[in-house]
Amino acid sequence: MQWWNDILSWLPSSAARPTVFSAVVLFIAVLAAGLLAAWISSIAIRRVVAQRDREVKAAAISALVDAATEASVWNSLTPQEQVLADRSVGQADILVRLLPIRGSDVAANWAAHQLHELKRASATFGYQLDPAVVEFRDRLIEWQKHPSRTRRQFQNDLTRWRSQRPEPEQAAIEEQDAWVAEQHHERYRAPVSVAENTGSSTAPTRTLETESPR
Repeated sequence: MQWWNDILSWLPSSAARPTVFSAVVLFIAVLAAGLLAAWISSIAIRRVVAQRDREVKAAAISALVDAATEASVWNSLTPQEQVLADRSVGQADILVRLLPIRGSDVAANWAAHQLHELKRASATFGYQLDPAVVEFRDRLIEWQKHPSRTRRQFQNDLTRWRSQRPEPEQAAIEEQDAWVAEQHHERYRAPVSVAENTGSSTAPTRTLETESPR
């Protein structure tokens, strides 16, 4: 305990003041450096996360806009191209629903409805759907910039669409869509059947030679 008493008696002395002052300054400097390093690291991490979020959002919106472009000419695609387009739409839908944006599920439902309408319109209006695709793109970009405000607009659109389409009319529309899809598949199935029949009719026939008696 003698050394402890010596330290306690030494601290208030004038000889210990420079050492105590240097120790206090060093402690404050180390503490400030640690806090500054932690603050800079947190800012850098937030920037990396924000950049990653922007890239994911841009990829999801680009995928949906590309899907809308294909949906606008849906009736001109082959069945194989339609299958690939549907797969792209499914992947884009998952990307949008997993986005760290409030109301991403509402935006995904709105986009799914619009894509379905573009497919239906392509069978009626052909290629005259550029304004609809542009509006689809602008609405999604606006949602990415202002998610809260655009989310309410999407929700209002979904509510209005549900109220404007009664059950009997919905059933008739679904039957019409099924008929259009069947006609589309028949149109692409017919050339294949003709090609197969032509190939079978023009196939070389093998003749059997009879062996003459010796």
